[in-house]
Amino acid sequence: MKLYGHATSPYVRKVRIALREKNLRFEWVQEAPADPGNHIADLNPLGKVPVLETDEGRVFFDSALILEYIDGLTPERLIPATGQPERLPVLLWNTLGSGIVDATVARLLEDRRPAEQKSQALIARQEEKIARSLAWADKADKGRAYLVADRFSLADLGLALALEYIDFRYPHPWRERHPRLARWLAGISTRGSFAETMPPGMEKVLDGPH
Repeated sequence: MKLYGHATSPYVRKVRIALREKNLRFEWVQEAPADPGNHIADLNPLGKVPVLETDEGRVFFDSALILEYIDGLTPERLIPATGQPERLPVLLWNTLGSGIVDATVARLLEDRRPAEQKSQALIARQEEKIARSLAWADKADKGRAYLVADRFSLADLGLALALEYIDFRYPHPWRERHPRLARWLAGISTRGSFAETMPPGMEKVLDGPH
């Protein structure tokens, strides 16, 4: 398999973490849609990453679809099967994490616009979404090592990825308000799949004040 994408994309990192958790071998082709001569648009008409190309030549794009595909390649599932009681709670937590990532990306892109074009109201709306989501997660978290049942799942992957992306692209002292959530993330972040996929430059952010 080949995975196309760049190291700082949270959507690409999500797939990379899943591939490592499932011990699936793949070649990582580091390309961004804006890179000269990249192959992204040839594989994905939407021109977005991540893109997964299988050994048989099949192509999947969008992280949710790619995760669904690779999760079926091994018996150990990150997403519980349809009908299992854990499935909807796992998907709910992952949906929350995805929404946090989307809000953080939207905030980042708006904040990078020239000052005369920047909408502080839009930035504030994204920050409010993130704050509400963190409060919801902190209240719903039961203080266990894993969010659903007693094993690592897409619930943990999705939320932990989102929290680390906040640290990377929207660093602020959220841990002071949500210490239980911070303790949970500290446990998940020690997993090899997270350490091995840390975006370049994120180490400096994590070493600084939270």
